[in-house]
Amino acid sequence: MNENKKIQEIKRINAILYFAKHIKDCGKTKLFKLLYFLDFIHFKKYGFSVTGYTYMAMPYGPVPKELFEQLKNESLPDEYENAFYIEKEAKDEDDKYFLFHIKPKTKKINLEWFTPSEIEIMEQVIEIFKEALAKDMVEASHFHNQPWVKTLKDGKIGDEINYLLAYDEDSELSLEDLKERFQLQKLFTE
Repeated sequence: MNENKKIQEIKRINAILYFAKHIKDCGKTKLFKLLYFLDFIHFKKYGFSVTGYTYMAMPYGPVPKELFEQLKNESLPDEYENAFYIEKEAKDEDDKYFLFHIKPKTKKINLEWFTPSEIEIMEQVIEIFKEALAKDMVEASHFHNQPWVKTLKDGKIGDEINYLLAYDEDSELSLEDLKERFQLQKLFTE
């Protein structure tokens, strides 16, 4: 694993820990939406995602594909299992997936790997969703003109959500700058 990929993993773990510590009842749906908002807000403003996750358009909104699969298959890497555990509850109403909450194993969250802009966006996301219910976060990810909505307009459930769909008239960077930075990030983490 290259150095940039290792840093990305450290950021993923510590973002999950940070959200679990600061968000009330941080379960799977909330965690997926928190990571999505962190990545897409940061990308829209700075041209880089924080975690590098690829997101899929699922019925309840955007889902980080790799983390979703790891949780579904109970195959989290050891680094994740050393940082937090999953407290399972009953299965959901479709009896497909266990509901769960993220419980940190440590009080120490390592923010030194994050840039000031990444920490700023994490804190903004926490401020917005600190007390939100999972259904409210699902609804927020379904707002008009959100990347999830744009993906489903021309696609279907399970399709990848393109980060470039975060671009709109409020974006601080041009679409060309976002494309260039997106390509750079992919290059450094492959």
